[in-house]
Amino acid sequence: MEGVGVRVLVTGHDGYVGCLLVPLLRHAGHDVVGLDTGLYTGCALGSEPERIPVVGRDIREVEAGELGGIDMVAHLAGISNDPLGDLSPDITYDVNHAGTVHLARAARAAGVTRFVFSSSCSNYGAGGEELLDESAPFNPVTAYGHSKVLAEHDLAELANERFSPVFLRSGTAYGVSPRLRGDLVLNNLTGYAVATGEVLLKSDGSPWRPLVHVEDMARAFVAALEAPRDAVHGEAFNVGSTAENYRVRELGALVERLVPGSRVVFGEGAGPDVRTYRVSCEKLAETLPDARPRHTAPGGIVELRQAFLEHGLTREALEGPRFQRVRRVRELQEEGRLDGGLRWQGLVAAGA
Repeated sequence: MEGVGVRVLVTGHDGYVGCLLVPLLRHAGHDVVGLDTGLYTGCALGSEPERIPVVGRDIREVEAGELGGIDMVAHLAGISNDPLGDLSPDITYDVNHAGTVHLARAARAAGVTRFVFSSSCSNYGAGGEELLDESAPFNPVTAYGHSKVLAEHDLAELANERFSPVFLRSGTAYGVSPRLRGDLVLNNLTGYAVATGEVLLKSDGSPWRPLVHVEDMARAFVAALEAPRDAVHGEAFNVGSTAENYRVRELGALVERLVPGSRVVFGEGAGPDVRTYRVSCEKLAETLPDARPRHTAPGGIVELRQAFLEHGLTREALEGPRFQRVRRVRELQEEGRLDGGLRWQGLVAAGA
């Protein structure tokens, strides 16, 4: 296979998905290099992820000469969700769109052959009730979603006979990772259930979300990197399982059932959410059978509950900067360590 035993750059290697992707790639026989600004260094659930060789640069500044010897790129780095994206929409576009295109151009100039981009089902935005496949129109409703749409468009323009972009539109992630995120719906609902006994719904529970376990996301990247070029060149894949589309209230009910002593409650002002989409993931299963998800939401809740109990999760920790991306960024900015453009002030953070 074309992607066996190659040198892979994983951007965002120290993030929620990246710290699981790195060991999977190494186990598969690949040489892995990381690129991460280290915003979440120290924000671990348990032990810190293993350290690997890194390119100590922001994706907005990396140059082709620094990517010499890299065969393929798994591009995960970026503004990771809607709340963080809304903190500064201009920076979201700067990182997720312009930064991604800048990195891709540098990678193409350096001779990288495959560029697997972490896109999102947020591209579909206000997608309604219909089951959406990869040909469905985009309808993003946030800066985060729109930035991913723009990046996909411009990456597609860079494709040629030597440079092959692939677009992995992941559903809403969940599950345990050393860089656990508490701002993802199932992680958040389970965290509140364990820490407080309340399954706190922050909307009316009507929106649809396609769910995918963080480990299955990482496995999809491995499959996309290793697949024959003709199978993935310029292609988009919804990452997840068609059977794992849920309304948020259905997820709340699952958490209530699987976390003993918990009950569903609605947060103050909980109302409709225009972000609602259901997706078909049949193309992924047919084209990349090794990427078929192995996890389901109920199993993820059990896994999360056990991890939260083992680590003594409290409400303060769940809501704090260790597990909430936007609060971590605000903390660093208030301390004067990070500027408004999300660049470090003074010395680069450890792990970057």
